[in-house]
Amino acid sequence: MASSNAVELDAGGRSVRISSPDRVVFAEAGLTKLDVAEYFLSVGDGILGALLHRPTTLERWPKGYFEGAVMATRSDSHGDAFYQKRVPKGAPPWLETARIAFPSGRTADEVAPHELAVVVWAAQMGTLTFHPWPVRRDDVEAVDQLRIDLDPQTGTTFDDAAAVAPHLRELLDELGLVGYPKTSGGRGIHVFVPLAPEWSFVQARRATIAIGRELERRLPDQVTTRWWKEERGQKIFVDYNQMARDRTIASAYSIRPNPRATVSTPLEWDEVGEVHPDDFTVATVPARLAERGDLFASLRADRDPTLDCSLDAALALARRDEEEHGLGDLPYPPEYPKMPGEPKRVQPSRAKDRQRTAE
Repeated sequence: MASSNAVELDAGGRSVRISSPDRVVFAEAGLTKLDVAEYFLSVGDGILGALLHRPTTLERWPKGYFEGAVMATRSDSHGDAFYQKRVPKGAPPWLETARIAFPSGRTADEVAPHELAVVVWAAQMGTLTFHPWPVRRDDVEAVDQLRIDLDPQTGTTFDDAAAVAPHLRELLDELGLVGYPKTSGGRGIHVFVPLAPEWSFVQARRATIAIGRELERRLPDQVTTRWWKEERGQKIFVDYNQMARDRTIASAYSIRPNPRATVSTPLEWDEVGEVHPDDFTVATVPARLAERGDLFASLRADRDPTLDCSLDAALALARRDEEEHGLGDLPYPPEYPKMPGEPKRVQPSRAKDRQRTAE
């Protein structure tokens, strides 16, 4: 039976029904399902700009976030939350989609938001975090955003990532790339670069590896590009595989599943060392956006093309790494097919065990 207390929200001129609006989504923050939907309305320009015309995976928490909640995985489908990669049954007819191809070669039709009502509908479905691809629905093979993930490892914090960020900005400037930082909503920092939509996933990932390696050379005690966790140490990991096909990063203005209901929030560069992720929540971000505007507007799919950057210099750096230092590709995630030029995808400690056994 339909909930009698359902409400209708006006989302850009389209009415979207929110059932069970009083359902608690974040108990510690005191936020309901209606609060979440109204938050997305209040940051409408920002969240729609981040998702516009991009195939988008929905991170759904239909029961809300609570202590002990777990995310379903490939190996264990039982969980309190899950990633929705295909358009769910019963989706409204006005939804637009984009067909994407996974590394396996299988395809799927994903939501491709074109109006704010899509975001509110997703919130009705329990979506907290949106994971857009770095491509547009009219050409899902053409990468138009470089995304660099500064990921703190065990023993490091957001402050450590913030200390690396200015050096990344300097390097990007040298390569003719304009970066835009944001909090991840957790401990990390994301830096996005607008690109002309003419680059492949392989090229974008290769450029990210080159940027990470150069940053590692400059800051050897602070930065690592080591894929295997056992080799990373207490450093900031440049997660280059976030530029691999079907790997996505939480969008700007997405809510993160934690007790504080933090938000992945665009920053000015001079703020990076002065803020903390807990500063940006569902309660605080709407006023910030109203005051400062969308600091990620230059990354929208419908942006002025004169803002687009080129990967030529970063790819030239990758070639120098190969020719002068013998540095080729790095491992892909485990679910990917073996890629051309990729080194052995074997954890170093296991490789040593195998070698000892063979001896």
